[in-house]
Amino acid sequence: MTIGTFDGVHIGHLKILNKIINHAKSTELKSSVLTFFPHPRMVLQKDANIKLLNTIEEKINILERLGLDVLIIHPFTKEFSRLTATEFVRDILVNTLNTKKVIIGYDHRFGRNRTANINDLVTFGNTYDFSVDEIPAQEIDDVSVSSTKIRKALEDGDIETANNYLGYDYMLTGAIIKGKGIGKQLGYPTANLSIAEDYKLIPKNGAYVVNSVINGNMVYGMMNIGFNPTVNGTKKSIEVNFFNFDADLYNLKIQVNILVRLRDEHKFESIDALKTQLAKDKVKSLHYINR
Repeated sequence: MTIGTFDGVHIGHLKILNKIINHAKSTELKSSVLTFFPHPRMVLQKDANIKLLNTIEEKINILERLGLDVLIIHPFTKEFSRLTATEFVRDILVNTLNTKKVIIGYDHRFGRNRTANINDLVTFGNTYDFSVDEIPAQEIDDVSVSSTKIRKALEDGDIETANNYLGYDYMLTGAIIKGKGIGKQLGYPTANLSIAEDYKLIPKNGAYVVNSVINGNMVYGMMNIGFNPTVNGTKKSIEVNFFNFDADLYNLKIQVNILVRLRDEHKFESIDALKTQLAKDKVKSLHYINR
C-alpha cells in the first residue's frame, strides 16, 4: 500500500508506485494505492482554487496502465480530515483494507492537521502488525519533480518541461460540442472540446501541436486555447483542427494529447492575416509530426 493524492502521476510518483508493484510481485500481496477525491486542498481551503493535472478519470486510467492490482479512491470530506492518526491507521488501513506493508516517502504526513509522520507510522505498524518501508529523501529528491512545478510549467506554456516531468504527454479529456463554425469558414474546421471538470488545469493560451486516438486511429492536428480575439471572441474555447480527418465527432468524448507549443494567441489585423498564420502553423505542425 502507498498513500497520496498523486496528482499528475509523474516520474517522481513512479519511484514509489514501481516499488509497490515490484514488491507485490515478489510476495503474495496485492499492490494498492489509497488516494483521495476531491483533492484535500479543494475541501480544506475553499478559496485555494487549485487546478489539478488529472481529472479523476484520467488518474484512474494512468494508474491502471501501470499494472496496479487495487486502487482505492476515498472520498475526502471535512469529517474524514478530522480523523486522528490512530483512527486513520486502525479503521482505514488495518480494519478496512487489511494492510500488511506500507511503502511511503520520507516526508509523508497524515492524521488530523497532518500531525503524524513516518516514525509514527512505524510505531503503528508495530502495534497493528504491518511493516513500513521508507523511500529516502535522496531517492525522491534525485528526480526533483513536483506537481507544483508541472502546474507552473503548463501555466507558462512550457509544455516540453511539463511532459518531461510527467513522463507522458499532458492530456485534455472532454466532449466535442458544436461551435460557431468559424474554423470551417477559414478552411480549418475545428472540434470544440468541452471539459466538464472545472478543476482541470488548462495550459496557457496559444497554439499547440496535438494528437488523439479516434475510433482506434492516431490522428494529429493543431489546437488553439483562448478567446479568438481576431473574430472578437469573448468566451475561452479549446478548438482542435485535425489533419486529414473527416468524421462527425459531436458528443464523442476524446483525449487530446499536447505535444509541443507553437505560439502565443494573437489578435491579427484581418481574417486574411489569421488565415496566413494558420497555414504557417499547419506547416510547422506537420514538420514536427513528420520529423
